[in-house]
Order: sequence, then structure tokens, then C-alpha cells
Amino acid sequence: MKIEFAATAPAADALAVPVAKGGLDAAINGRDGKATLAAAAAAGKFDGEAGGIVEAFVGGDSVQRVLLVGAGEGTEADWEKAGGAVAARLLTNATSAAVDLSGASPSAAAAARFAGAIAQRGWRIDTYRTKLPEKQKPQLAMVTIAGAPDGTDAAWGKQNAVNAGMDLTRTLVSEPPNVIYPASFVNRVTADVEGLGLEIIVLGPKEMSELGMGALLGVAQGSRREGRLLALKWSGKGVGDPDVALVGKGVTFDTGGISLKPGAGMEDMKWDMGGAGAVVGAMKALATRKAKANVIGVCGLVENMPDGNAIRPSDILTSMSGQTIEVLNTDAEGRLVLCDCVTWVQRTHHVKSIVDLATLTGAMIIALGNEHAGLFSNDDGLADQLLAAGKASGDLLWRFPISDAYNKLIDSPIADMKNVGPRGAGSITAAQFIGRFIESGVKWAHLDIAGMVWADKPGSTYDKGATGFGVRLLDRFVADNFEA
Repeated sequence: MKIEFAATAPAADALAVPVAKGGLDAAINGRDGKATLAAAAAAGKFDGEAGGIVEAFVGGDSVQRVLLVGAGEGTEADWEKAGGAVAARLLTNATSAAVDLSGASPSAAAAARFAGAIAQRGWRIDTYRTKLPEKQKPQLAMVTIAGAPDGTDAAWGKQNAVNAGMDLTRTLVSEPPNVIYPASFVNRVTADVEGLGLEIIVLGPKEMSELGMGALLGVAQGSRREGRLLALKWSGKGVGDPDVALVGKGVTFDTGGISLKPGAGMEDMKWDMGGAGAVVGAMKALATRKAKANVIGVCGLVENMPDGNAIRPSDILTSMSGQTIEVLNTDAEGRLVLCDCVTWVQRTHHVKSIVDLATLTGAMIIALGNEHAGLFSNDDGLADQLLAAGKASGDLLWRFPISDAYNKLIDSPIADMKNVGPRGAGSITAAQFIGRFIESGVKWAHLDIAGMVWADKPGSTYDKGATGFGVRLLDRFVADNFEA
């Protein structure tokens, strides 16, 4: 889908007219078919609520399809809902659309976010659908937005970079595990970001073994798909250590290993690499918009399978940090991958701030459902920065506690730690596990995004399926706190 901005709205299959809450008269005053639009709004009990839509056909010999789209109170979030509603309504039944913002007066940021939501909600992956009915195929190829305020072009440039990152993330999360596995994940990302100026580092089993990354390699050893570590480094401020590291769990398929998951629902585990997907999407967004920050994104990529070489409950692994781990449950594998990744990035790039993202625990879905991701941090300032970025971007977070009392729950009688604690506080003890690998003085936050990377029902910026959660959060976090 192509989105462009113009001074006036061109002829199109449909015209969308944003309406502020309570502002129907102002929006339709002077328009052709005013009476018809007012009657349609009354019939649909529409008064400009964010994301609401009422549709009418106006005119005489030449009939025009008009959508009244609610912009609510005019916040950026309300405009995002409006943009998503336009795309959802027109995606499969119009080839072109025009939007007239002239009577709505959004800010430049709101106009860009409105356009961004159109693109995000219009994203689809139909690669493997060979018999899709014609009426279900995406048709919307062009959206022209007229009457945007000054400054929208610059705001749209940044927003469009985020859209590009989200497209990459959603594609990776959506692809089946026979297509995306550790090596192909690396190849797909490398090709996708070519020419953007990112430095790419790839470690295979030999390099990781030499570094002592026994925890990550332990998870990978049950699969014929060898593990990888992928790092993307963006030096937007020039030479120097990264300001922050973004670390993602990339389990391209998770059977649970020897601690096998139930068969029902196991197909969902293709998106257990959602943390890594968010990291590479964010890195693409930062590089595309030439962010004035030094950032490194690190992905631990494995497939967790139950063959004769797989790790077993009661095995002990030695991590890159030298700390030993008693494995009680092979389905608690993401933390084993992350612990070696955070050790590697601290030792090789001397970062002072780390944010890791992982679809880590089912307990997080029980706690928060699909509305917020969980946030755990050893630093109040970093936590506040992430919470603010979540509210501003729409990728919402909720903070949970960590403490010595929870940390003691993963002490092992035979090794330095065990990889799971008791049933209670499962998400917290998972975070505490990762926290044991954070060096003194390093600010760290862990985001458990288990309930957020995949949706069973449509939202404002996504259809059913991959949401792209985390990309716009990380982009906003970097922009607000690390850009020069």
C-alpha cells in the first residue's frame, strides 16, 4: 500500500472525513450530501468516538462513498484508532482512498500516526494462500491524505521507518518454522537490512562454543538446526560503545524439549522468537531513520527440540559467565538463551544499559492477558523511561517487582542456580534468573511480551496474527533517551 500526502483530496473510490468527538456538524458543514451524512450518523449513533465509522453514499448522477471516521478527543492514540479503522473498512473493497484532514486539525505527529496506522492495519501475509477468494484479497493500493499540517512530512519519515521495522518483525513472526529457523532468520534479516549501514555480527556453534556459551548451546543441541547469535550494530553518533543493548529471545520453534509441551496449541510456538523479531525490527527502524544514537541489537537464535541429544531435566549447564545452571525444566529455555546473550554483549561491547525482550512465560499471560507486557528492572529511572515510551507509542507495559526474596527461589542445592522456581511468581523468578547475569553498575530491564506478539482478534493497528509489538516501543525509547 502506498501512502502519500497532498494539498487537496483527489478523486478516489472512497473519501474518509475525520470527525472529532461532538464535532459532526463542523466536519460535514458545507459538504455535498450533508443531510445524508447527518442521517447516516444519527442512524449509526455516531458522534466521533475514536475509531468509530459510519458510511454513506452521497451525490446524484455521480455517487461518492464517504466514511465519517471518529477521531475522538484528538490524541495521537485516538488518531491511530481512526487510521486503523479506515484501513480495516477499505482494505478488501476499495483500490484507492482519499482522506480530508482539513477540518480536523490534527498535530503533525497525530497525522503521521494516523497514516502509520493505515499502513500497519493494512499489513497482511498471504504468501501461502493459493486459493484466497477474490473478495478477501487486499485491494487498497493508494491512500492520499490531504490537508495535513506543516511538519507532517518529517513526522511521517520517522513513522514510516517504524512501519518498515514492524513489517520485518511481523513477517518473521508469521513465517512457519520450516521457513524461519536460526540460520534462515539470520539470512532473511541480513538481506532485508542490506544497505542501511548496520554492522552485522554472526556467531555460529563453533564461535559460541569457544566463548563458553553452554547455556544457549545446551538449548540448541536437541535440534538439527544449529543455533546462531545475531548482532546488528547501529553507530548513529559515530565511533564508540553502544549507548544501549536490545536483546531478544529467538526460539524459532519451541516444543518444550524433553519437558514436552501439550500438543494442543503447540503450533503457536513458531512465534516464540517474537523478542528477537522485535529487536531486529527496531534496529531496522533506527537505521532507516538514521537515529543519532549508538545501539546494538542481539538475538539468541535456537530451536528447542526433543531428540536423543537434547538436554534433560537434572542436567547442569555452564554459561558464558561461568555460572552453572541446574536444568529442572527444558521448557524454561528462553532464559538460558538470554543469559549468554547478555553476558556476550556486556563483555564485548561494554554496554551500560540493557533491555531484553522475550515471550518468556505463560504466567505473564495469566497476569496481564493481552493488554500489557510485563516490565522488570533493577533501575527505577530505566523503568520509568520504558513505561513512558510504552504510553507514548501504544505498546503498553506494566511493572512487576524483583527482590532478594524472589531471587532465593531459584537457588539450587547442586549448582549456582536452577532454571525454574516454584509455581508461584513464575514470571518474576524468570526475570530474576536473567538478572543474575547482569554485571554490577549495568542498568537492566526485562520485558516479558508473551501475551503481546500474537493476537487472536484484530486491533487498531493489526489484524489477527503478528502484532509487531515492541518495535515502536523500542524506537520511542531510544529517541527519547539516547539520541543526540
